[in-house]
Amino acid sequence: MSHSDAILQRVMGLHPKVIDLSLDRLMRLLDALGNPQDQLPPVVHIAGTNGKGSTLAMIRAGLEAAGKRVHAYTSPHLARFHERIRLAGALIPEDELSALLTEIEAVNAGQPITFFELTTAAAFLAFSGHEADYTLLEVGLGGRLDATNVVARPALTVITPVSIDHTQFLGDTLAQIAGEKAGIIKRGVPLVVSPQQDEALQVIEARATRLGAPLIVAGQHWHAAPEPGGMVFQDDHGLIDLPLPNLAGPHQVENAGTAIAALRALGFGAAEALAAVTKAEWPARMQRLGHGRLVEIAQTQGCELWLDGGHNAAGGQAIAATLAAMPKRPVHLICGMLNTKDVAGYLRPLARVAQSLTAVSIPGEENTLPAEATKNAAASVGLQATTSDDVADAVQSLATAHPGARLLICGSLYLAGQVLRDNG
Repeated sequence: MSHSDAILQRVMGLHPKVIDLSLDRLMRLLDALGNPQDQLPPVVHIAGTNGKGSTLAMIRAGLEAAGKRVHAYTSPHLARFHERIRLAGALIPEDELSALLTEIEAVNAGQPITFFELTTAAAFLAFSGHEADYTLLEVGLGGRLDATNVVARPALTVITPVSIDHTQFLGDTLAQIAGEKAGIIKRGVPLVVSPQQDEALQVIEARATRLGAPLIVAGQHWHAAPEPGGMVFQDDHGLIDLPLPNLAGPHQVENAGTAIAALRALGFGAAEALAAVTKAEWPARMQRLGHGRLVEIAQTQGCELWLDGGHNAAGGQAIAATLAAMPKRPVHLICGMLNTKDVAGYLRPLARVAQSLTAVSIPGEENTLPAEATKNAAASVGLQATTSDDVADAVQSLATAHPGARLLICGSLYLAGQVLRDNG
């Protein structure tokens, strides 16, 4: 265990709840640290239910292609915590992370603070100490009371598609959830909005209007659509013909549109738009695994191995659409989920495109849904389902039984992270 991992482990015990949406504890800590959140390079703040990470990755690719240095804060991490904090493009070094965490732990002096609040303070402190041209901040949960929502004057805010998720924290209706996401809108700061359901869009637009935030809304101020062999983006500045995004899936066209609209709002043009769709990197989002132990097992039988961390109903729909658009091969799922998710809602769209599901429990994760429960949920939506002790066993038996198939490991970012670690 690295030094930073040991500190992060200790920090877990400082607040009884993993998630407790409030900004008071964090503001106290940031004040004691000299308010680093007020000393960041221009901030692009991104909320939404789905597509935040992909959209951020595309904005980053566009900015970096323009020669800009970009800080980025994302969550959760997959294999190592360091993925959450990028300093001017590079993952934060271990010695710097452990020094920051040591300082923050000392300043916090054992007072209640959640893991995400403390790590957000670490990101702000890291960013304020390094020169860059932009800071990209991804909301952890919701928006209004999220730890990232302490930057008083971002350069731009972005809201990606809003759907039902995290109802225990954000409310039961789309309007309530959209209201929480709209909490990142700031007076007079331009807001880019992805395609939304009407109920969500009304809430977002009403708040933006009240705060005098200029709106840049999909379908009104900009349009992105697939066309044969690529996609097209159009706004008041004109039309750009582009290849399809290098991130797989039809839903990535609207994420690309959002990223390009954001880049345009920051003053960038066609070259940056091209980089956004061709150079973005975002692991575990319909990622084809190319090497490693699990891939070797799959390839002995001519199978493809894919990985995706989506976990809510909208994520299930996006994966199903992506699989349906791929060259035809039989699809078999290996699925592990958390017990806080709408499992049937996630699996229902996948039942239409997959031949079977092998359920696993997520190893070392106390909130895992037992494999048996995932299997039962799959059966309830019409998917032929079994269980397996672990992912490697599942890959082995599926590859043996279905040579040449497309195998997709899915259901949770926690499972995806373990796969990326274990697969090497």
